[in-house]
Amino acid sequence: MVLGLFVYPLLYSLLSAFTTPDGAFGFDNFAKTVELYGTDILFTIVIVTVSTVLTGVLAALIGGYLVLGTQPAAVALLKWLYRWPLFIPFIVAAQCMRTFLAKNGMLNNALDMLGLVDVSNLSGLLDWRGIIVTFVWKETPFVALLVSGAMAALDRASIEAARNLGAGSLRILVEILLPQIAGVMTVALVLAFVTMLSVLSVPIMISGGSPTMITVDMAFRVNSYSDYGVANALGFISYLIAGLAAWIYVRHNVAGQVAG
Repeated sequence: MVLGLFVYPLLYSLLSAFTTPDGAFGFDNFAKTVELYGTDILFTIVIVTVSTVLTGVLAALIGGYLVLGTQPAAVALLKWLYRWPLFIPFIVAAQCMRTFLAKNGMLNNALDMLGLVDVSNLSGLLDWRGIIVTFVWKETPFVALLVSGAMAALDRASIEAARNLGAGSLRILVEILLPQIAGVMTVALVLAFVTMLSVLSVPIMISGGSPTMITVDMAFRVNSYSDYGVANALGFISYLIAGLAAWIYVRHNVAGQVAG
């Protein structure tokens, strides 16, 4: 099943990416891809990278508060609340964000009711900002779950010692907790990066304009032109981007083993 459902399609798509329309081996599909979708490739890298960084920051803050928080009620509420996006598919999250982030959506109307803004002077966030918001909202609980678990498993002696010396929670988080769970954080962020790179529903539903992410371009080439060569060339480029993230993870692990 693995060979038939995964390995064979992968090899066939790679072969198709390097096959010209006349059946010869060449880079015509890649030249066409760069010409038509070069901006979208850069857009995809920027969107996924920014989303990954923001996800890591929020996950670290959530995990840190779950471990270091001094308000039991707030910790319990956060434990219950932050996990909800884990159970919501990307397509449902995208549809919810279309309502939440629209010009007359829930976010702007709530701010208008509070008297903070005038909704008539606002624009919606159904563009690149909406994609980032959706990605971060959806992926932060996954990363935070791994990070908070790793933090909770650490020996609390170093935490208590730092507190006795007058260190605040933020300093303990940055200088004590995060260095010790850097491996877990890296794994979680690599998985989140690859997941966001492969999502089609969010960019196609949140932002219908240009530039867009390469998953939308791949679907467009197949559905509109049956151009599997260019679509697979885009897929190969996405493999390279994901491979770079995997290389960073492997290099980090090797460096950690050598240091150990």
